[in-house]
Amino acid sequence: MNLSKSRYCSAVQCPKILWMQSHMPEEYDETVMNASTLAMGNAVGDLAMGYYGDFTEIPYSDDKSAMLAATQAALNNGVAVIAEASFAVDGNFCSVDILRNFGGYVEIVEVKSSTELKDIYLHDMAYQCYVLQQCGLNVARVSLMHINNQYVRQGALDLRELFTVEDHTADMDALLADIPDNIARFKAIADQSDEPDIGISENCDKPYECGYKSHCWRDIPENSVFDVAGHMHATKKWDMYRRGIVTFAEIIASGVKINDKQRRQVTGELSRGAPEINKREIRLFLNSLRYPLYHLDFETYQAAIPEYDGLRPYSQVPFQFSLHIEYTEGAEPEHREFLAEAGADPRRELAERLCADIPAGVCVLAYNKAFEQSRLLELARQFPDLSGHLTSIRENIEDLMLPFEKQDYYDWRFKGSYSIKYVLPALCPGDPELDYNALDLIHNGGEAMDAFPALAALPPDEAEPYRRALLAYCRLDTLAMVKILARLREEAKKDKSFESI
Repeated sequence: MNLSKSRYCSAVQCPKILWMQSHMPEEYDETVMNASTLAMGNAVGDLAMGYYGDFTEIPYSDDKSAMLAATQAALNNGVAVIAEASFAVDGNFCSVDILRNFGGYVEIVEVKSSTELKDIYLHDMAYQCYVLQQCGLNVARVSLMHINNQYVRQGALDLRELFTVEDHTADMDALLADIPDNIARFKAIADQSDEPDIGISENCDKPYECGYKSHCWRDIPENSVFDVAGHMHATKKWDMYRRGIVTFAEIIASGVKINDKQRRQVTGELSRGAPEINKREIRLFLNSLRYPLYHLDFETYQAAIPEYDGLRPYSQVPFQFSLHIEYTEGAEPEHREFLAEAGADPRRELAERLCADIPAGVCVLAYNKAFEQSRLLELARQFPDLSGHLTSIRENIEDLMLPFEKQDYYDWRFKGSYSIKYVLPALCPGDPELDYNALDLIHNGGEAMDAFPALAALPPDEAEPYRRALLAYCRLDTLAMVKILARLREEAKKDKSFESI
């Protein structure tokens, strides 16, 4: 197997990945590759090319010899900044994101859309440094260029502020010494006929989720130690696994120390008994709500490159909301919604619609209110003329997640979580109105986050089905809250003392 920098880094994570790529590529789970994340990385890379001024980009070609020849020509012609400069030696290939050519020496600049250094980036840069050195270049400096998450856009995009460049030359020596042996070992594993005897480990998810994980984890049972919630640290899970404590039953039998929430999950899953409900606390929560009650949910997207004034890289940009309004307890709710037009800053119109649809001082209900409160705070800071109204909405939000987070209502089907993903089907099983899988095109928040920015590039007839799907998805989020609240009311009213609290 020939190596590229991506293959080398995959092998650093786990050499078995290379064997799987050669011998069992059909086992790869493509869902681990997010198309919008890849597109964002490409956009960052394209923008970074101009950081040092004029540059020459080496065109991609399936014929790597053409890329090698074009790179050599650029070096011979004294081009100062070469993007995607390509080199190969002994079956080891790499393209350098940005190569700064100073005549007698060069600088490697690796570009990442991340906001910080990760250990795998050092291996990536070291591999490139090794290949270039073997090709006879004098690599004087190795740098990482990544996103500066403190940058706030005001006016034209400032590349010098958007990116941070860090010198990691001093980190290369220790890694470079191991690369020849690593390359030989990785290639030998990739070329062997039998599947490598490499067990599962932390590396299955670190630094990236492996696309072959389902193959390697095929013998791990449902409800294993890896499914324990309640903030159990991954180190403890792996320690138990290596001691042979794998199933929930083995966790109990071993006597290993786990906290109350973890024990509740494990024993609840084993017994599969009735829900445990603290009716008094549920009643207190219900009586903290005021009518009319506004069920609110936002949808947002994130961009590494801030598009509008006042945004940082990866800011959560709200583009949509759904409201279900209960004017009196248990009344048929009224639904209102907003979805911005793609391709323009959605924040101002969304903020104005919020203020029009939610009166100041009313009780608002969200699921995990910290998210909605953060977005409202950001909008209030961005639009001072709307700040008072937006702040009032923010200060009057109650959290529907609270009874589940506190485990005042606990069902083994929650799997130790209080995410609405688990709570909703447990409280409202089989309700056809609440089936996210039955939705068209958009089934979860991640798909919504990816879909909205992409609408701007679609013709109207192709964008319209996605707009309808976004509205249907967000509507279902607040309808789900209405249904969950109704179930809590039902449980509370089973106690005759409900009205007295």
